Amino acid sequence: GPPAGVARNPAAYRLRPMTDDAPSGGRTPAPPVREQPFRELPRMGRTVVLTFDDGPDPRYTPDILSTLRAHDVRAMFFVCGEMATYQRDLLRRMAADGHVVGNHTWSHPQLPQLTRSAIRKEMERTSELIEDTVGAPPVWFRAPYGAWNRHAFEIGAELGMEPLAWTVDTLDWTTPGTDKIVKAVRDGAGPGVVVLSHDAGGNREQSVAALRRYLPELIEEGYGIGVPLP
Repeated sequence: GPPAGVARNPAAYRLRPMTDDAPSGGRTPAPPVREQPFRELPRMGRTVVLTFDDGPDPRYTPDILSTLRAHDVRAMFFVCGEMATYQRDLLRRMAADGHVVGNHTWSHPQLPQLTRSAIRKEMERTSELIEDTVGAPPVWFRAPYGAWNRHAFEIGAELGMEPLAWTVDTLDWTTPGTDKIVKAVRDGAGPGVVVLSHDAGGNREQSVAALRRYLPELIEEGYGIGVPLP
């Protein structure tokens, strides 16, 4: 749970981990309220950002983590609370390997169809779970289905998170075949490009196999594979 005396409020999410050099009560201000999500991260130079949604799933996420570790690269995982609550060890493994654990709501709803308070509950529960599991709150969130609205942006900012969409959709959730997923990444790769894949929500064997193929190719082509700093 939270440290003693820390109320469950939005500001608490930006509390830095307790370290000797942290000023007492030093908080990072909430991000500005965006009107659009980030779709690419161009300030990262010749880097491709790999993102995986809807997990963690014990069938596929461990293989993705193993492939990323084999190449010593970092990715972003936008997790759903209802999955993560049963897979907390996988969250801890993500964090230990230096990956970004992002907020993808609790139950993957269409946010624009919910009330403001329901959106807050969806996002807040998942932020709490992530913080309780890995020791730090998420600083990035992604709306399910890429369906954003003003409430989602406002609540995300209140919870200390920036909104991230994607540049390249691999459409891996349609199980189009490993070759098509690889081709989508190859064709879409570029500096600051954000690639959308999934490690849960169905049979993701193609997504796992595709990563094993395109990741070494991207590295061979001189791309860094990395994540934005908080």
